[in-house]
Amino acid sequence: MMLMKSSTNKWIIAFTVMFPTLMVIVDTSIVNVSLDHIRGSLSAGIDEATWSITSYLAANAIIIPMTGWLGRIYGRKRVLITSVIMFSLSSLFCGLAWNIESLVVFRILQGLAGGSLQPISQSILLETFPPHQHGTAMAVFGIGIMFGPIVGPVLGGWITDNWTWHWIFYINIPVGVISVLLAQVFIEDPHYIRTMKMKIDYWGLAFLAVGVGCLQLVLDRGQRLDWFSSYFIMVLAALSLITLILFVIVESLTEHPIVNLGILKNYSFSLGNIVVFFVLFNLFGSIVLLPVYLQNLMGYTSLLSGLVLMPGGLAALVAMPIAGILISRINPKIIIVIGLVLLAYSTYLMSLFNQHADFVTILLPRFFMGFGIGLTMVPLFTLTLSHIRKEEMGNATSIFNLMRNLGGSFGVAFSATLLTRRAQFHQVRLVDHLTPFDMTYWWGAHRAADALQIRGFEETLTSQGGLAVIYGKLLKEASMLSFNDVFYFLACLSILMLPLVLAMKYIRYKAPEITETK
Repeated sequence: MMLMKSSTNKWIIAFTVMFPTLMVIVDTSIVNVSLDHIRGSLSAGIDEATWSITSYLAANAIIIPMTGWLGRIYGRKRVLITSVIMFSLSSLFCGLAWNIESLVVFRILQGLAGGSLQPISQSILLETFPPHQHGTAMAVFGIGIMFGPIVGPVLGGWITDNWTWHWIFYINIPVGVISVLLAQVFIEDPHYIRTMKMKIDYWGLAFLAVGVGCLQLVLDRGQRLDWFSSYFIMVLAALSLITLILFVIVESLTEHPIVNLGILKNYSFSLGNIVVFFVLFNLFGSIVLLPVYLQNLMGYTSLLSGLVLMPGGLAALVAMPIAGILISRINPKIIIVIGLVLLAYSTYLMSLFNQHADFVTILLPRFFMGFGIGLTMVPLFTLTLSHIRKEEMGNATSIFNLMRNLGGSFGVAFSATLLTRRAQFHQVRLVDHLTPFDMTYWWGAHRAADALQIRGFEETLTSQGGLAVIYGKLLKEASMLSFNDVFYFLACLSILMLPLVLAMKYIRYKAPEITETK
């Protein structure tokens, strides 16, 4: 019998590709906590300063779907090293930025450089680990993408408080140097990934950049500008829709497309992309709303809000290795279903929150959500990409990561908009009960006026002050009900994903037997 030989370098390769990828993921969230310091240092307004975040996300979204195509033209190793070098250099210039305009330009370059690292690292991991260990590979990848958002805000806050905001960019430089050296030594392109001469699809490139870039800007700025009441948003939305339609047409007719949309004919891959879109839709939608609820309605500080969010990230880090181990033993669909049920249950518990919820009551749903996400993402990665040929893996991971990013962006935009609309709805409904004929309202207004008079307010002001107190409570209650509505909607959305998961194809890979010849 033959002795089966396993790759001794797979863990070194995993570290090599995840090290720079983690740097990019951390950089996505690290700027958020330093925004006030950046704004003050560069004499910029809040709206101007937020463009440093928006521009990065838009550039990131543009480059992600191009990654597979760039790997086919220039070679995956070359794209990886070039991206790390460009990211490090643009980080240096971000730290040296002399005004907000220059910072935005360098953040665009940083986003373009870093966007390709997630698809590349995912495809390299899937090719390095044998099929029966793909669950382990995706657990490594999942831990990386979950660890970044946990570490980013904490690291950014510590660096900004103890040094200056410039250093949140400077720390990327030594990480980039080490990453380039590791990639140069340990990463090799497989035989089917080779640099090839092909006609560049300029029209597809232009349509993709404009379409995805405008879409990301619409999602990021829409709520702030009241969506389609803004001429700017209307123009961006129309431009995005037209160019994306033209992109699909051009790519279906081009011999060497930037994004091979033919891979979507694999219905299991397509279903996996839909599921990951709505899983991230739920995750980011709820993560954005939870701190708002805690700080605006419950009076939590930023530190306490962070403490509520942290256990969810830690639970995900625990659940992902467990999911990676279970994938090789049971059907991944079972793990995904359990994860989605936990995700739905956690957001349903959030829909039951009120203005008197205690710390543990708020903490537990976040823990369940983190554990559910950890159980969902690893087998979903594996199941979605398990039917893809290695030659198409770069293209597949580019599409998959684009859908993952867009799901998060849509979730944030939709949840914030629905929250505002439902708050207005509940406010109108509650105001109907504030009439002099309602005895509860009448007694409440008089008691509030008496309380103000006891505290020293003039008698002529107490009546109006009492009404103001009642109205303030009404606004809080309307806001609370709107949070409940959004969380309940997200819970229902997660349950609707279960039939799609069950419809996906599953191929069981068995580990090869290891025997020795004597």
